[in-house]
Amino acid sequence: MIYIGTSGFSYEDWVGPYYPEGLEKKDWLAFYGKEFNTLEINFSYYRMPAPRTLAQMASKVPANFLFTIKATQEMTHTREADPALFPKFVTAVQPLLQAGKFGAVLAQFPASFHHTPENVDYLKAFRQQLLDLPVVVEFRNAQWLNEQTFQFLQEQQLGFCCVDEPRLKGLLPPVARATSDVAYVRFHGRNAMKWWQHEQAYERYDYTYSQQELQEWTPKIENLNAEADKTFVFANNHYRGQGIDTARQLRSMLQEQGADVSVPSGGQSSPSLF
Repeated sequence: MIYIGTSGFSYEDWVGPYYPEGLEKKDWLAFYGKEFNTLEINFSYYRMPAPRTLAQMASKVPANFLFTIKATQEMTHTREADPALFPKFVTAVQPLLQAGKFGAVLAQFPASFHHTPENVDYLKAFRQQLLDLPVVVEFRNAQWLNEQTFQFLQEQQLGFCCVDEPRLKGLLPPVARATSDVAYVRFHGRNAMKWWQHEQAYERYDYTYSQQELQEWTPKIENLNAEADKTFVFANNHYRGQGIDTARQLRSMLQEQGADVSVPSGGQSSPSLF
């Protein structure tokens, strides 16, 4: 089953392009959940999520909705994290598990996370400390892109995060591989000019995909779905709601091709924003 949504939902610059003017912020997720049935929670990257917060989020979306959630940056970027962080994170996501609305943990590692024996060991420990939670790893250093890594991920039951991003030296090319029961794709946009040099973080993700660019991925996504139990596809080109349009286009293309795309109960497609 293919689940398509966006990376995050709580953006002020979505008001107007996506959220109606006057819609209260507390109602944004419910509004989003009428059209999409999966969401990548990304505020958890910046701070440890509270179980109460995740329980409230679960209560605002339909029964067939699935959340994925980014690991807190102390777990992925310092690698000298307080060991207590891991059980705390596992406890935090319990409300999503209990509600049947948990998809996977996304562990996004930085470009400084090189392919070294020490970091391979860290990935093993990371997997162990998150117990039986499904975990997907996003590398931002192309050193990891080899068959040895794919075999290692399979052995550790770690998913590989496929990415579409600028074709810049050191970044990952658009390789599609499934290494666990969960396949995962993130669309970051192709704004090469602003990827490394920007004043505001959102500038990196200011990009509107063309239909032709997205069409490159539809056969890859279908192949991933044939190999995995669940395939998550998230649009992270979030500036002014561009990711909404990316998700809509991908969903429409895949449905037209007869792919097994999950939609919200009673959900309907909306017109393009761009």
